[in-house]
Amino acid sequence: MTIGRHSAAVLDPALDDYQLAAALVREAGQLALLMRMAGLQSQQKTSVSDVVTAADHAAEEYVLSQLQRCRPEDGILGEEGASVQGTSGRTWVIDPVDGTYNFLHGSTYWCSAIALKDEHDVQLGAIFQPEEDKLWLGGSSRKATLNGDTITVYGDNHGERNATPAAQLGAATYIHPTWLMDPLCAMPWHAAATSAAALRMLGSGSCDLGRVADGQLGCWFQHSCPEWDWLPGKAIVRAAGGAVDTVQVNGLEWFMAGGTTAVRELRAALESGSVA
Repeated sequence: MTIGRHSAAVLDPALDDYQLAAALVREAGQLALLMRMAGLQSQQKTSVSDVVTAADHAAEEYVLSQLQRCRPEDGILGEEGASVQGTSGRTWVIDPVDGTYNFLHGSTYWCSAIALKDEHDVQLGAIFQPEEDKLWLGGSSRKATLNGDTITVYGDNHGERNATPAAQLGAATYIHPTWLMDPLCAMPWHAAATSAAALRMLGSGSCDLGRVADGQLGCWFQHSCPEWDWLPGKAIVRAAGGAVDTVQVNGLEWFMAGGTTAVRELRAALESGSVA
């Protein structure tokens, strides 16, 4: 099929869910990259760093069209407005370009991501970072992989990383500068941030979570994540043997991923920033 001047593959409905998810994020990511190379304008959403481009919309349109053809009974929810009420009890959650600010400014640290959830929980996730050719895939019935090779949060330490405290790990996170002016957000964030050995703020939660799953990053935390920013990575981190958690602190929902000990310690740190 052709979207504007760019061609994208028409996918085979016979693909299984994992194969379909992998193909969708790979095609969507490549489409977005081709459109950026041809030149893009952006529109501001909620702030100067929260932007959307024609590539976001085109990539979501592509995924939407393929899912409606390949999985017509499933629901669809997309960051850029896609909303289809399915009949199967399953819903595909689309993030066509995660890290749009990075994408627009020429960074390689952005991705296309997708998750499949049912009425109980997320079942699978796929994340593709086009400019580094990295495809993370995993879910409840399949171990996590990076470009087809099995990955684990355990790394090469024979399980020790799940017991490694946050104080010995680098933590990836994100907080918009305006939230640092709100003590109800800043206090728990500061408590969690200072519990880690180092901080990384790279601008794409799904790219971060893929790297938590494959061991490049030790742990991750962030508040107020929509489903498209959380579910793909959540599925992959769990499929890699890692831990995930959420907690309400000062009226905000916080999300965490990493080794078992680090996630437990991040939760405790976040809760220590609660205002009674």
